[in-house]
Amino acid sequence: MNSRTKRILSTVAIIIASVVFGIVISADLGLMRKSNAQSAPVIQTSSGPAVATTVSVPSFADIAARVAPAVVSITSTEVVKTSDMRRRNFGIDPFDFFFPNPNDGRRRPNNPRDQGEDDEHAQRSGGSGFIISPDGYILTNNHVVDGATKVEVHYGADADGNGGHTVSAKIVGRDPATDIALLKIDAGSGLPNVPLGDSDHIRKGDWAIAIGNPFQFENTLTVGVISAKGRSLGLSQETQSFENFIQTDAAINFGNSGGPLLNINGEVVGINTAIRGGGAQGLGFATPINTAKRLLPELKNGKVIRGYLGMGIVPVTDDVKDSFKLSEARGALVQNVEAGKPAEKAGIQPGDVIVEIDGRKINTNRELIDYISYLPVGSKVNITVIRDGQRRTLNATTTERTLEADNSDRSDNSSVQPSRNRLGMSVDNLTPQTRQAYSIDDKIRNGVVVTNVKEVSPAGEALTEGDVITEVQGTKVNDVNDFRAAVDHLPSGKTVRMYVVSSGRGGNSRLLQGYRFIKVP
Repeated sequence: MNSRTKRILSTVAIIIASVVFGIVISADLGLMRKSNAQSAPVIQTSSGPAVATTVSVPSFADIAARVAPAVVSITSTEVVKTSDMRRRNFGIDPFDFFFPNPNDGRRRPNNPRDQGEDDEHAQRSGGSGFIISPDGYILTNNHVVDGATKVEVHYGADADGNGGHTVSAKIVGRDPATDIALLKIDAGSGLPNVPLGDSDHIRKGDWAIAIGNPFQFENTLTVGVISAKGRSLGLSQETQSFENFIQTDAAINFGNSGGPLLNINGEVVGINTAIRGGGAQGLGFATPINTAKRLLPELKNGKVIRGYLGMGIVPVTDDVKDSFKLSEARGALVQNVEAGKPAEKAGIQPGDVIVEIDGRKINTNRELIDYISYLPVGSKVNITVIRDGQRRTLNATTTERTLEADNSDRSDNSSVQPSRNRLGMSVDNLTPQTRQAYSIDDKIRNGVVVTNVKEVSPAGEALTEGDVITEVQGTKVNDVNDFRAAVDHLPSGKTVRMYVVSSGRGGNSRLLQGYRFIKVP
């Protein structure tokens, strides 16, 4: 090899060595561009900050392993008669399904029709729950254990459903209004338990993790997101005033009732309560855990006692705002006031709009109901209302809420039909004949009765035949002439408010009363 060839080879070797050394140095100093697998590309939007187009999805395995031993399977046994089982539609529970499902997995006696009507049977049903303290307190749904003569709990199973112990449980306290129950097992101390989170701070789009025993498949975990908050479903008369559900698309099925809905930190934010079936993916609903946290002291004492004022309220909508000439659509409109109850004693009247209580702004019905309900009985409250455009502060003292109170203070918000005339309705004076024809209660002393309603009309969305109109735009109505004088000159586009009283429908003898709103065509 001559000297010229040696120089060429040496030069090539130096170049290769320099390139390799440069690559190593650049990598160490972070100067090279990373591959797509190492970083997410970033898009700069015109209206906001840079947004990564890919995100890492967390594993929920650690949460499952940590929480699973504290999630329990509940079996409740109720002694029922065959006739009762038939009346209950064979055990279908409205909290679990809004639509009948004969394959609900519950055990029933064979051939109940062959048994006598008074034969007793042990009916077993299942649900879920979760241990909240090392000494064995368990939260679940009231409807999981309602009527049970015996309750058994299986706890301590791992994330795969293996192992665990079955023990008897005692029902410590129940609250049908929020569908929450507190159980207790005596199984020593140091039991696995799950921490309680803060349901007030969850947001739509947050991760939602449900663990329970759907269709008796123990410790099943499903994942979705928080779909909505503040849902009301009208499940029952007892729960209607207090429904404030979290909605989730995490799959919840039969047997999940009473189990925990968790956040990404493995903290309970809700108690799985109901589902809405009928679609490819059922919608799940959970009671906020903060509701249970507020009730825990009373549940441990065996009874939940709520404050009560005795009035029916509805939301302040845009129609209410315009009709009452309010500055904003917030607060709670008083529809009716129960005789002899704290609201009447305080001077609250139908048509008052409650905007503050004890100096706190009231934006929605829910805020007012929650505030009053969680006050101790006998609490004095300052209630600020708007009446005839003026603010007034009234003083009331809460009394105890009872089941009768739950039924009496609920205004009639059911959809109604028909009407004619300018608004699509006709009216007549209250006479012995009209009272008899429309079964008008003797307690209704003044007003005009709606005798006809055109279905497709402004009044058709608010009134029904037999309703008695006692007031129009704050003016008392005693006869047809009063009514015509009140409505004949209303301008087009104006929303008119009418105070309506009617006898209860569907076998309900109590009077239904409150404001209805009709837009003048």
